[in-house]
Amino acid sequence: MRNEIAAVVSFLKRLVKLKNKVEVEKMDLFAERLTVALQEKFEGHWVPEKPSKGQAYRCIRVNAFHKYDQELLRACSESGVHYGDLGLPWEITLWVDPGEVCGRYGEQNFHFSIATFSSDKDEMTSDYHSGSSDEGSTRMVHKIP
Repeated sequence: MRNEIAAVVSFLKRLVKLKNKVEVEKMDLFAERLTVALQEKFEGHWVPEKPSKGQAYRCIRVNAFHKYDQELLRACSESGVHYGDLGLPWEITLWVDPGEVCGRYGEQNFHFSIATFSSDKDEMTSDYHSGSSDEGSTRMVHKIP
């Protein structure tokens, strides 16, 4: 669970950095608080042998009907970041499942893989890369718009 949460937090952090509205120190604190919030939320809803079980519960979703994700709001509140400064797309869905983290922009678009994890090696592969050197090495397939 920790690897998958780290992958989704890293992805969100990269999205937020693109807008350049959040100070580095606050962004780091936001990422820490979001990690804790997601770990607490997912506890008891993480079944590696049945990755699709609890999938909707582990979804981070922002759209016209769900303008705010509760864990993102919590992390903002605890880190002093204004939610609007995150600059997230109007519609984004992120699924955090055992072994895989996926996303989708908009409701009609295809999903994309953010990271997959091999259960026997605990290795991460990724279909995106921001170009920053502090996040480890991944291969570039998908760029954040």
